[in-house]
Order: sequence, then structure tokens, then C-alpha cells
Amino acid sequence: MQSEEHLDKNYARMERVLGGMGQTTVDQPTEQRLVHRPKKWENAMSKLTLTTEGDTHVVVTRRFAAPPEAVYRAHTDPKLIQQWLLGPDGWTMPVCITETRPGGKIRYEWTNGKAGGFHITGEYVELQPYSRIVHVERMHLPDPTPDNHIETRFDADGSGTLMTMRMTLPDAKTRTGMLATGMERGMEASYVRLEGML
Repeated sequence: MQSEEHLDKNYARMERVLGGMGQTTVDQPTEQRLVHRPKKWENAMSKLTLTTEGDTHVVVTRRFAAPPEAVYRAHTDPKLIQQWLLGPDGWTMPVCITETRPGGKIRYEWTNGKAGGFHITGEYVELQPYSRIVHVERMHLPDPTPDNHIETRFDADGSGTLMTMRMTLPDAKTRTGMLATGMERGMEASYVRLEGML
């Protein structure tokens, strides 16, 4: 278990690496709330919804105008992942390892071509083709953050897909640190890119 000071430094580094990608309000005590985004991002981010539940959960929902099979495949095929899971413009993913089986390894490495970069490692827990992925991941900033347990569902929604990602963090402080990075901006930038590929 990392010390609180160490965890704070890790997430502060993440904010610097990603350039403070948006402002996130995390101190509201409500059970569910939309994350506040700067006004200039409201239209660009209208399809992504990020809410919190309890002290340790983050729930992200996003609709795609493509069938669940296509959206699921884009989350499991390394060649596709490297094309869309990049965050804001200027970032690339030179390393993408995804062993899509229970116990299979995950490793994504990003760089902005300057001095910035970070990576994620993890493991798949469960895969139900075209409908559900359960995995554990940790960011390395360079030290690893606590494990983030993630369940992602791909449900048919009319002619498209409703993706629901439920993240479970070990404690409220870890969740607060993660949200303070402005992660929703990078997520939506990636999802806009994915939508253009589907």
C-alpha cells in the first residue's frame, strides 16, 4: 500500500504530464453527480457522462453509433486500440499489449513526443465477447497507482451501443486523485476518435 504523500505525488505528476486536461470537481458529497467541465468543453463532451457512486466508484457511460460487436472489438484488438485510445491530440501509443483471455496481460504505453509519458499495466479477469470485459489496471507515473477494478459493458441501444464502464478504486482518496487529473477530457477525445473509426 502506498503512502498518502506518495499517492498525491503520483497523481500530481499525472496532472502535469497530461497538462491539466480540464477541471474536475471532486469534493461534492452527493451520491451521484456529473463531473464539472470547463464551458469550452461542454459541446465536445456531450456524449460522455461521468458520475460517482459512494466513496470508491466512478461510472462512465458513452453511446456509439455502431453495434456492440464493433465497439467491443475496438476495446480488445491492439491494432485498433493504438489508433483511438490516445487521449488529446499529440499523444501516441507505441506499445499496446493486450492478451484477451482471463489472466492475460495488458500494457499500454503513451508518449506526447516531448518529455511526457506514462503507461498502464493490468490483467484481464473476465471476457464475454461483445458484451463485457472485466480487468484490473494500474497507472505507472512512474510508480504504480493502486489497482483500479473495471467492468465495461457493451449493451445494444437501438442501432448503436451503450458502453458503461464502472471503476472501483480502493478508497476515496485514490478516486479523488484520479478524478483530479481531468481524465474525462482525454477519455472523450479518445472516444470521438473511436467513433470516427466505427
